[in-house]
Amino acid sequence: MKQLLTTFVFWLCCTIGAQSQIFNSSAIPDSVWQTMQGKTWHDNPYIKRSDLRYLRISHVDLEGRTHVGEMICNKLIADKLLAIFRELYKAHYPIQQMRLPDVYDADDERQMRANNTSCFCYRNISGSKNLSKHARGLAVDINTLYNPYVRYSKKDGSQIVEPATAKKYVNRAADFPYKITRNDLCYKLFIKYGFSWGGAWKNKKDYQHFEFIGR
Repeated sequence: MKQLLTTFVFWLCCTIGAQSQIFNSSAIPDSVWQTMQGKTWHDNPYIKRSDLRYLRISHVDLEGRTHVGEMICNKLIADKLLAIFRELYKAHYPIQQMRLPDVYDADDERQMRANNTSCFCYRNISGSKNLSKHARGLAVDINTLYNPYVRYSKKDGSQIVEPATAKKYVNRAADFPYKITRNDLCYKLFIKYGFSWGGAWKNKKDYQHFEFIGR
């Protein structure tokens, strides 16, 4: 009887756990759309509201706590992202937080310092006049504090690290949490689903950045 009760409790916990997982894609709710105005969203000729999707995603942080995050992405990659994050969740791959950049007034430096994971934001590439893949909802930044963007000044060649608080994480040989490498499950899954990794770029490194190249 005791063994039967133990088995039932285990089954019940697994069932509740499975039901509590959230991996949803929908049109952007009006309340979220209003929040995006003048922050991640600006009127433009390249992308429409109907091109975007609102995702709710279960994820686990480094301490093993489960959270439900939010993300806006292009509809072309919505199902791919749900598949990727579902696998990461199953593996207890740590993602500290996943909040819409609007929480940080679409200030990329602020959200990177907070180690935020996000996708859509209508903006240019940092240090450039060209639109970022984020402006089309086709790029995702993961655990951004520990996986910084490293580029070099065109004026004097000096190193620029974004966020500025992440300089100690530029050394990729060092051991620290949330680090993305080529042996990492996050890297492997994004590559599998048709993304490229900014950590493989030659002239600059964007260790947090995965952008969809199609497959």
